[in-house]
Amino acid sequence: MDLVVPPPIAPMLSKRAESLPEGPGWLFEPKWDGFRTLVFRDGDEILLQSRDQKPMNRYFPEIIPHLLEQLPKKCVLDGEIVIAREGALDFEALQLRIHPAASRVKMLGEQMPSSMVFWDVLALGDEDLKSVPFGDRRKRLEQILVGVKPPIHITPATPDRAVAHDWFMRFEGAGLDGVMAKPISGAYEPDKRSMFKIKHERTCDCVVAGFRWHKNGKGTLVGSLLLGLYDKNNSLQFIGVTASFTEKKRRELAAFLEPYREGALESHPWKDWAEWEGTHTGEGRRPGATSRWNRDKDLSWEALRTELVVEVAYDHMQGTRFRHTAQFRRWRTDKPPADCRFDQLEVTPPFELSQIFAQG
Repeated sequence: MDLVVPPPIAPMLSKRAESLPEGPGWLFEPKWDGFRTLVFRDGDEILLQSRDQKPMNRYFPEIIPHLLEQLPKKCVLDGEIVIAREGALDFEALQLRIHPAASRVKMLGEQMPSSMVFWDVLALGDEDLKSVPFGDRRKRLEQILVGVKPPIHITPATPDRAVAHDWFMRFEGAGLDGVMAKPISGAYEPDKRSMFKIKHERTCDCVVAGFRWHKNGKGTLVGSLLLGLYDKNNSLQFIGVTASFTEKKRRELAAFLEPYREGALESHPWKDWAEWEGTHTGEGRRPGATSRWNRDKDLSWEALRTELVVEVAYDHMQGTRFRHTAQFRRWRTDKPPADCRFDQLEVTPPFELSQIFAQG
């Protein structure tokens, strides 16, 4: 590709903030829950690049004709690929696309087509716009995407903190997981955390039903704890993991959990999953399922007697699981495992996604 900003390029990143920044000089956007994607176009060529600088054309072939139809002949744009179903974003449907069989990807593209939401422009024609202030880049983006039709969208943006706070409270029901805050005067800085993300955080008490060894210390260092909640049928369901421990803590956890390993699998509610592990490549719903992103990653797990309860922090749910890794807060020795149920979770009313897209 003959572009002034050629691929690959590392996208600009964000760092977490506890609240929306005060004062002037900010543009706020909804935080989309999809696959971060840089789009490079040079004439009839389109390249979809992932956050880790890998090509993604083969996973989303249905979006490419729309990009060729609606984007300028030479440009580099930043945004997110999303899939919207039943009025909300569906990240699980996106994950299904990372599949080696082109026939399956094509079928999914027909059944659950993707959309592209843009929020920045890095280059247009022969202009490198990375050093241009974001407020001006946003105006250029609005100019080149005026009149675009679904499945191509431009993200809503506002300088009004009150409007952004309203988005933060309401848009989660549509599957968006927070608000982005971007300095109007900021340049586009590849691979630097120059934006801010403000995300929801809640706490939840979970049963610790197992753990995984850390890749650098099998048998001595705990990598993550496997968490479960009881459903209305009193069945313990895998809900996600908590990790990000220091090496010292990982070593301490290995010793602390050792007594709970004895006889754990004999009557474990996930016993069938342990036996299932290694013979199937599921969709990631089971604790031992193959990783869609790294098929060589070891996701084997060790069972624990379901006697421990932990409080974790999480941002939001993806179906019946934590969307991201939960953060360890404390042990709950005062709470019986049977009280760790789905009905403790906060439920956000849905907000019709079409209302958000319509603002673009």
